[in-house]
Amino acid sequence: QVQLVESGGGSVQAGGSLRLSCVASGRNPSMYYMGWFRQAPGKEREFVAAISWMSVTYYADSVKGRFTISRDNAKNTVSLQMNSLKPEDTTVYYCTADPSYEKIRTTGGSWGQGTQVTVSS
Repeated sequence: QVQLVESGGGSVQAGGSLRLSCVASGRNPSMYYMGWFRQAPGKEREFVAAISWMSVTYYADSVKGRFTISRDNAKNTVSLQMNSLKPEDTTVYYCTADPSYEKIRTTGGSWGQGTQVTVSS
C-alpha cells in the first residue's frame, strides 16, 4: 500500500506539452510498478503508460511516440512527459502503483487523487 500525489496538470493549446509528476510514499514504493491512467466523463478508465522498478516502460498505442514515462527510485517519483498534445487527451489523469504487472495494466492498484489536463484546439 502506497500513497500517491499527482501534480503538473493544467491547460495548453494543441501541440503543446505538459509534464505530470507523482510522488509516492509508504511501503517500498521503489519496488512497485507505477503508471498512469486517464478517465473522461462517461468513459471507462484507460491505461496510458507504466514503468517497472527496472525502468522498463509500457505505453498505450494512442500515446506512443508522444508521451514518455520515467521514474526516480531514489526520490520515489514517476513522471509523464506529454508532447504533441491533442484535444482528445483532455481528461483527468491518475497515478497508480502496484507490485503486480497485470494489476498495473488492467484495474490498477493504489490511486492518487487525479490531476486535470485540458488541451484546447
